[in-house]
Amino acid sequence: MSIPTKLLTRKDEITADFLKLFDNHVSDLLNLKTEKRFSTSDYASMLFIHPRHLTNTIKLTTGKSPCNIMEERLVDEAKKMILETDLSMAEIGQKIGYDEPTNFVKFFKGMEGITPLQFRKLQLQLK
Repeated sequence: MSIPTKLLTRKDEITADFLKLFDNHVSDLLNLKTEKRFSTSDYASMLFIHPRHLTNTIKLTTGKSPCNIMEERLVDEAKKMILETDLSMAEIGQKIGYDEPTNFVKFFKGMEGITPLQFRKLQLQLK
């Protein structure tokens, strides 16, 4: 059961709008309709609010920063592709907005503690 929009507080409305914009953008990235990852400032502009206000509001309502939400979702999408496809790490990185494969590897390792290839091999061993 969803709450009617009229009953949402402004902070809840901003959070819901941010999450909707972000979900649409991730879909566009994965379907190669766009190559550029949006930043917190980009989302703030789309919502006609200051980036600091967006960050503070998202932290207040979710307990996480917009960057944390975006990074966690992108690493989750990368994990799905690593496990469910035979795409190379470069192709997966490109799908989530990384032009350079090394940048994707650094991002993934920073989030997960292992490289994407190590993650794939480890998951195959566990099966």
